[in-house]
Amino acid sequence: MSLFLTFEGPEGSGKSTQARLLYESLHARRFPVVLVREPGGTRIGDLIRRIVLDLQHTEMAPTTETLLFSAARAQLVSEVIRPYLEQGGIVLCDRYADSTYAYQGYGLGRDLAELRVITNAATGGLRPDITVYLDLSAEEGLERKRRKRQGLPPVEQRAVPVEWNRLDARELAYHERVESGYRELISADPARWHVFDARLSIESLAAQIEAVVEPYLATIRTLEATP
Repeated sequence: MSLFLTFEGPEGSGKSTQARLLYESLHARRFPVVLVREPGGTRIGDLIRRIVLDLQHTEMAPTTETLLFSAARAQLVSEVIRPYLEQGGIVLCDRYADSTYAYQGYGLGRDLAELRVITNAATGGLRPDITVYLDLSAEEGLERKRRKRQGLPPVEQRAVPVEWNRLDARELAYHERVESGYRELISADPARWHVFDARLSIESLAAQIEAVVEPYLATIRTLEATP
């Protein structure tokens, strides 16, 4: 058996920190685990990431943005995620297809049915087993990122660096639409989503996330058990 777990949340929610902490914990316990991020995770995906998130590319059309994110995802699934899952490993992914629905669908107003067709083509229908959502208001999340970017003391210490990209720089109303979109996605598929309060301490969040993941680990063979 394998396990595909994704992390989602608004900007500044701390999902990248929690993804890294879960990876470190599982790795220390000798589970076969890999951590990837979107967009990126492959040579081609990292090149796309530079283009799609660059602050200077303000003229980028919504369709272009959608297809670039999907192209990076297609490469990541083909090159890393699907092969690792087929070997019985654990894949932790910092953002995945739900980000497209939230950011390009609800945020930019793209047709959700169209996005599902594009996403299905990019992923071959691969869906996460679990999705961790770190719940934080759009306004509070952006403020967290601004403070970090300006070198001000953050409300909560973070374990990974923070970037400020083209999507971050959009107006608050856009980010509020993204936040509302996530809530719609969670309501439509509650069994897959696990929602956590991003205002909790890093340590408390990490412990709660591990507790949710723990039952799934019984089906994963550790490296010691691998012949």
